[in-house]
Amino acid sequence: MLIVLMPSAGHAAVPARAPAAPVEMCRITDPAVTEVSGLAVTPTGYLVENDSNPDPAKTRVFMLDKACRVTGDVQYPTTARDPEDLAVDRKGTLWIADIGDNSPLTGGSGNRRSTIALWTMAAGSKQLKIHRLVYPDGVPRDAEALLIDGQGRPVIVTKDPNGEVFRLDTPLPTDNTEGARLTKVGAFEPRRTGTSNPLGFLGIAWVTGAAVSADGTKAVVRTYADAYEFEVKGGDVAAAIASGKATVTALPDEPQGEAIAYTADGASLLTVSDQDGPAVILRYPSGLKLAPPSSAAPPPPAQAQAQAQARTAPDSKRSTRAPLLLGAFTVVALMLVAAVARRARRR
Repeated sequence: MLIVLMPSAGHAAVPARAPAAPVEMCRITDPAVTEVSGLAVTPTGYLVENDSNPDPAKTRVFMLDKACRVTGDVQYPTTARDPEDLAVDRKGTLWIADIGDNSPLTGGSGNRRSTIALWTMAAGSKQLKIHRLVYPDGVPRDAEALLIDGQGRPVIVTKDPNGEVFRLDTPLPTDNTEGARLTKVGAFEPRRTGTSNPLGFLGIAWVTGAAVSADGTKAVVRTYADAYEFEVKGGDVAAAIASGKATVTALPDEPQGEAIAYTADGASLLTVSDQDGPAVILRYPSGLKLAPPSSAAPPPPAQAQAQAQARTAPDSKRSTRAPLLLGAFTVVALMLVAAVARRARRR
């Protein structure tokens, strides 16, 4: 029996900020670039990656110039399972989040993966290295969002409706077969914004991408419908997402918005949709305006540690996630027929 959980009447919708119409930066027309699900900014243009594909040779990372023309590409040394996001850290290292894992409900084959993977490529290199990770309880999850924090630690936010936030707190292994265990930090809580998108209220809740600004002071998590920006203090991205106050900007009616990045100056957000055919990189103004950095001396280590612990402490009053779980089983059957079909043919 399917049980549908309806939104609680006690939780009013909170509309997202509606910016001016987005600006088209450029249009990706190269037929080799299909179903873009990750985006990163470089000094000369952009990096994008193809989502999973039945032909492993087509699952590549592409370098684009500022007009979205392909200037180069990198192939994986072994087959990537389901790349979903990109990030570039402060050292210029490229990170690829091979973390997608659809359940049968959303088009997966039912053969869930025992580990997920991150691929890295150091600045100036064209050699990808693999790093395998595992969730702390060993239970598979679908995820599409990767961020790198101020200490160079990867942070993953799951797509599944409870939006869990995980971080790697141990050294990053390379070419390992047993996955390094992630730590659960908390959860991301989307709002009932009502922003128009192709997947309705499921699109409002499902996390599809994330990014950190180049200076490390802002982090953004996106759904199919909205962008949630957080102020990052002390480089702790995971704590900001799990317990910080979000500034929400509507990204209405993107065909299948799965990628997001900050411009180099952090003043704007860039997005692109996972779709066949030409895809457009759009620019929206960032909704999070931060005060200029203070010249005051940093707090002593003991005080800084106490502040960090306060930021990461669970908040017993936050319980707004339940209305957004929404009994997805019935609604998925009605609203995601096309998505299921597309995902199914990849497996």
